[in-house]
Amino acid sequence: MPQVARRHRLSALLDPARQGKAALRLFAAMVLSAASEGIGLLLLVPMLAMLGAGAQDHRLSGLFAAFGLPLTLATVLGLFALLVMLRAVINLWRGLEAQQFQIQLVDGLRHRAWQALLNCDWRVLSGMRQSHNASLLISEIDRIGYGVNQAIAGTATLVTLAAVLLATMAISPHLALAAAIGGTVVMLAHRRLRRHAARLGEMQGKAADAIHERTSENLGALRIIKAFGREAEVAASISAGLKQLRAAERDFLLSRGLGQIALQATGAGLLALTVWLAIARWEASLAEILPLVALFARALPLLAGLQESWQNWAHSRPAIDVALDLIVTAENAREEVSAPGEPPLPLKQNISLNRLGIEYSGRTGRALDGIDLTIPAGSIVAITGPSGAGKSTLADVLAGLILADRGSMTVDGVAISGAMRRGWRSQVAYVQQEPVLFSGTIRENLAWAAPDADEGAMLHALDLAAAGFVRVLPAGLDTAIGDSGRQLSGGERQRIVLARALLRKPALLILDEAANALDAANEAAIAEAIKGLRGRLTIAIICHGGLLGGLADCVFRLDQGRLAPSSLHEESREG
Repeated sequence: MPQVARRHRLSALLDPARQGKAALRLFAAMVLSAASEGIGLLLLVPMLAMLGAGAQDHRLSGLFAAFGLPLTLATVLGLFALLVMLRAVINLWRGLEAQQFQIQLVDGLRHRAWQALLNCDWRVLSGMRQSHNASLLISEIDRIGYGVNQAIAGTATLVTLAAVLLATMAISPHLALAAAIGGTVVMLAHRRLRRHAARLGEMQGKAADAIHERTSENLGALRIIKAFGREAEVAASISAGLKQLRAAERDFLLSRGLGQIALQATGAGLLALTVWLAIARWEASLAEILPLVALFARALPLLAGLQESWQNWAHSRPAIDVALDLIVTAENAREEVSAPGEPPLPLKQNISLNRLGIEYSGRTGRALDGIDLTIPAGSIVAITGPSGAGKSTLADVLAGLILADRGSMTVDGVAISGAMRRGWRSQVAYVQQEPVLFSGTIRENLAWAAPDADEGAMLHALDLAAAGFVRVLPAGLDTAIGDSGRQLSGGERQRIVLARALLRKPALLILDEAANALDAANEAAIAEAIKGLRGRLTIAIICHGGLLGGLADCVFRLDQGRLAPSSLHEESREG
């Protein structure tokens, strides 16, 4: 996958039009929260002075006088209580803004990934591992959400640290400078831990991806697993993957914990050194020392929180890299979009392929080479040939899914290229060997082809597809068919898929090995349905002969991506 430059990673996550104002509101809430904490800590100076810890701070006396407030213990305590309440309100606002910002960013990224995949060119999309894409859309983007949460927390902590540092400077500039230098040194010393967290995050992502892939494959192969008695091996494989994932999680937890121990120890030593310098070298008063100890005691957990957030962000960053790489790959292969309101392309004369060639990267030879053929409108043609001859690739070309590398495809003399492909696909219905149905009812599955179709149109399409059995089901069209239609037999699923295709009223119907996995009775039912459609639409049948092939007006035989002279009789005799 093409790599996005690392310096653009953060900016690629943000959409200024969508998240710009939210980011400004969030930062404003962070600044106000930090300011309230800094002012609250600064009020400790006059408070301690009035309690007998030392002389009153004249700088704060002038500030109180500027606002017309008496510098009394009651005033200071009242302001402190008011500030605590105000800070609680501000923190609530900050939390709500942070959640909204995170939701907009993460859901926006997930939506962008979906849009990129849905609009990606089929040749690129079909070459992707869909289990990897599913893992990214489901779990990896959630990891990004956690990383964004940590980035927000780290930014808020950094702003609060800045406010604490400013409060310290108001009391003692020397101590503030020493604390700032010490804190910077501590954070720089933990760079290796953050790099290690990034490596562990990459390992965790790969482990989670592998588990998702194994889970998807094994759930789809439960019948085979049980038939071959491989239950124990599959369970052991899943357990091994989980063990690898948990080991990566444990290593990160250990690394983060050790980092916190080191930071706490270093921070405590830094605090002790600063207090010693204040007393022994700079002769600070007790009224200055006590607030400084309170400030440093507050700054130390803030520093630890900043390190933890930074480390968690580093751990989540590999998920961002993976997500953006996928999005960039899919967006770079985006199909052109038809103009709004553009009428569908009719098929009244013929479909013509002219010296058409297709190549796939990583494969030797061409999938299709120099294909010249014409399919008259309203005819039934069969495309035959051995496995790997290029039949399904040719079906994808006819369906407008794949654009030719060489040559062209025309419909009634109009070249199918660019944005025209989507317009042509609206006129095509595709039925593949493995029937694809969605969980839900028969009605909901049919509605995929024509959302506005009424019950009469659906029943008519079912009759055309020899799927009249739906009429006698207790719930009829509202019969629930289970996950992927598992409540139905293979032949029933295929006939419902055919009915869904016909409900679209296509100009071209493509049957790609649609009867290969069916028994003789279901193949005969499908063949009878196709026979009844003769002359109503154009039909391309990808097959190895059989009953469907016998319906063809003409036959095109493929061999190693090239057209070869043939007949159905020869094809069936070859096996």
